Order: sequence, then C-alpha cells, then structure tokens
Amino acid sequence: MPFRKTVLRAAAPIAVLALGLTACGGGDSSESDSGKSSDRSAAAGKGEASVSPRDPAGGELAPGKAATGEVKEGSQRVTYDVVAEKVDVGTEAEAQKLVTDKEAAKGLVLAVAHVKFTHKGGPALAERSEANKGTRIYADGQRGALLIGAADTGAGCEDPYDIEGWKAGESHTLCESYLVPANAKSIEVHWSANDEGDPSIWKFANKG
Repeated sequence: MPFRKTVLRAAAPIAVLALGLTACGGGDSSESDSGKSSDRSAAAGKGEASVSPRDPAGGELAPGKAATGEVKEGSQRVTYDVVAEKVDVGTEAEAQKLVTDKEAAKGLVLAVAHVKFTHKGGPALAERSEANKGTRIYADGQRGALLIGAADTGAGCEDPYDIEGWKAGESHTLCESYLVPANAKSIEVHWSANDEGDPSIWKFANKG
C-alpha cells in the first residue's frame, strides 16, 4: 500500500496541542475514558479497502482484509468488522505549526489514520462508540506519539460524537492523529477489541 502525502490542516488551536512523546518505545497500557493517553501510537499509510472475510485471530492481515472483534459499548457488546483504509501524512513544517514544543517535534510528521468500522452484530449504540480506542500505530517497530488536542475530524473522518444510533449494517470511518518519524520506513496500524487480545495488524511501506 502506498503512502499519500497531503496537506493536513490543524483542527484545534495550537494552545491546546501537546506532545505525548513518552509513548515512543513503551509498552501497552490501559487508556483513559477519553481514549487518548500518551502511550498510543502514531503512523501512516494509504489504501482503499473493502470489507472482506473477517479474521478474528489477530496478527498481520493482507491489505483490504478486515479483522473482527467484540467491543464493550456501555453495558452491551457489539461486534465490528475493522479495516485500516489509509493514513494521510503531512510534512515536518506542518507538524511544527501544530505543537508548542518545537524541539520535541523535530523530525516528526503528522499522520492521520483512517479506520473503517462496520457494525456486524449487537444492539444499536445509545452513546459514543468506544471501538476506535483500540487503534494504535507503530513506526519502525515503535509506537508513535499521540498529538494531544488534535481533533480527528478532518476530511474523510467522522466525529464519533455526531454518530447517533449506530446499528447493524452501518459503517463509519473514525480517525486518530499521531506524530511519527519523518524517515520511518515501515508503518503498522494495530487494532484490538480490548487490551488483552492480540492486535490485528495492517502493514504499510513508507513511500514518502
């Protein structure tokens, strides 16, 4: 899957943006209710993907192949098909405009991962979905840095707070924003339904 370079626009004022650089190279940990703790990944890639046979076991998936997982949504459980569609990657100059700590962000670029979720079974959602909280992205084997405060509602991304009554058969694309090394060669999008299961992985080569 090729990379696609694109101009990425800031969706939040620079005053509320911060770097979660402690994420790089760390181990997995549980996340807060916001779904945005600094131990989450950053990364990139592009690829259009239609949902194909599900793979519930985790591990590396072929481009366009969907994983499946059961996510706890409030007091209910919902089954989703999940596939990483693409990642929009910016430039170092653009990343510098988004952060307050310019030195810490040196050599990094902004990457916005687009992940498609299809509701396959279970009740319609009454609240915001938790499905995208299992998304993590690695660059050259290390997790990237979450760009705290960046809105994940750019072009092609849906705001989970605007999705009402998500029911079986419906698909929505949810995004996450990360900072990754500009010279990364290998990018992996990881997703798991919970912290205990092995993640499903979509691997991308950095063509940038």
